[in-house]
Amino acid sequence: MRPNPDAQSPGPCEAAPARKGGERPSRRLLLGLLGSTGMLAALPAAGQAPTSAPKASFGYADVVERARQLGERPFDADAARIPESLSQLSYDSYREIRLRRDKAFWRDGGSDFRLLPFHLGFLHDKPVQLHSVANGVALPIPFTTALFEYGKVPVPKGLSPSLGFAGFAVTTTLNHPTVQDEVISFLGASYFRLIGRGQRYGLSARSLALDIGGAYPEEFPFMRALWLEEPAPDATELVIYALLDSPSVAGAYRYVVRPGPTTHVDVTATIVPRKVIERIGIAPLTSMFQAGEGDLAQRSDFRPEIHDSDGLMMQAGSGEWIWRPLRNPRSLRIASFVDENPRGFGLMQRDRDFGNYQDLEAHYHARPGYWVEPQGEWGKGRIELIEIPTDNEAFDNIGACWTPEAPLPVGEASEFRYSLSALSTTGPLHPYAQTQHSFAGSDLEDGHAQGQGSKRFIVDFAGGDLAYHLGDPARVELAVSVTAGSVMTRILQPNPAAGGFRAIVDASLPDGQTGEMRIFLRARGRTLSETWTSSWTAPAAAAPPQPSE
Repeated sequence: MRPNPDAQSPGPCEAAPARKGGERPSRRLLLGLLGSTGMLAALPAAGQAPTSAPKASFGYADVVERARQLGERPFDADAARIPESLSQLSYDSYREIRLRRDKAFWRDGGSDFRLLPFHLGFLHDKPVQLHSVANGVALPIPFTTALFEYGKVPVPKGLSPSLGFAGFAVTTTLNHPTVQDEVISFLGASYFRLIGRGQRYGLSARSLALDIGGAYPEEFPFMRALWLEEPAPDATELVIYALLDSPSVAGAYRYVVRPGPTTHVDVTATIVPRKVIERIGIAPLTSMFQAGEGDLAQRSDFRPEIHDSDGLMMQAGSGEWIWRPLRNPRSLRIASFVDENPRGFGLMQRDRDFGNYQDLEAHYHARPGYWVEPQGEWGKGRIELIEIPTDNEAFDNIGACWTPEAPLPVGEASEFRYSLSALSTTGPLHPYAQTQHSFAGSDLEDGHAQGQGSKRFIVDFAGGDLAYHLGDPARVELAVSVTAGSVMTRILQPNPAAGGFRAIVDASLPDGQTGEMRIFLRARGRTLSETWTSSWTAPAAAAPPQPSE
């Protein structure tokens, strides 16, 4: 992934813009822009007429048709520019621009939802035209500086009502019946975030990813227009439409948001490629992982762990459940899990123990995981996990998405449907034991053969039916497989303190080679746990000493 100036937080491999004096804004401060209601904009009074007669009964079919027409035309880069006075705003100046807090769209409609646009400027330089849809009629929302307080920043002059916005947030009574809290926001390119009850913003979802982790610079599709259906007084869900554009693709999206203890979004995506796209990411997710429980060398301060997500969870088309712990690698790593009609995948924050983070500001223990559940058949392809080195929690360095085996047909509409859920726990997803902890030790000296590297892996499984099997541990079998090298030692120990078992595996691998390992538990042919999987690379053989002259 390349630097993304439109993202609501820096994406993988990108550097945040420098502040005055050379100081870079931290990721926490960028998240603060998103999560702070002080940065949210109110809307003008109703009754301002559009420039042309709106079409009645506006719906998703209208957005799809616009995407088809947009895809038939060359990409227009000049149609998405903002005045220089806004694009040159510094991080500190942009934070000065705040919502006039006594105004919000839908306040007088009787529903629990409020619509709150974001001001353009700083990183957010792609204008989005916002519309409110009431009784089937879509009306544009005009921009005006009267909606905002600008603090020490001079109020911009001469801005057009058609300028647009940077995006929006929606608040609702998520955590308390009388308090408005953010539940979803769209800000930057095609990024959006959602949270459930008691959660804090963490990882991001994206509507589409192009050439993510590929050999070419990543392309960032962005939203040209967004429509929101005005909720009825008794509405429990929110409907959003989006028109997406980029040099390679046009697209239409429909999001149905259902807030609650677990917030769900049903997504329908219609994608119209302008050209052949070799690496297209469906339902992409992006997150941050700097240090985990086994990464002592990557800790930068007193905190034991620093991450928004700690694992990639998958349910293959075969029904197998898989857990892949995330890493902060020494070099770019891309893992591909080939599959057909996957049942689900997501970047999850499984560790919810505050004591494992000790962060009173970031609240990593309260960050949600995002679970993608495809609807219908997605065919053949692969779930890809992209891990990029980082030494700073300010930068997202993890990506995951579904990539179809064959490129989508140029000029034709391809539809994908899926649900996206913001989860606080992975426990209810399947009945098997889950990975509680996993450690990859340093390279082993004992047992090292000529031309072979060796490493120890330790995996704790808990939950499911493992507490029952502690009554007769001999019934439980440790199943281990490797794609390269060999397994030297396999040990399975009862772990009553965790209500499960600990697997200890030593593996060897030829110097310089990379292999995949899979570990799961079973008893008399019955699977007891999800499959833990990881890759490792044996150090390259040292060059032989050169004779002295």
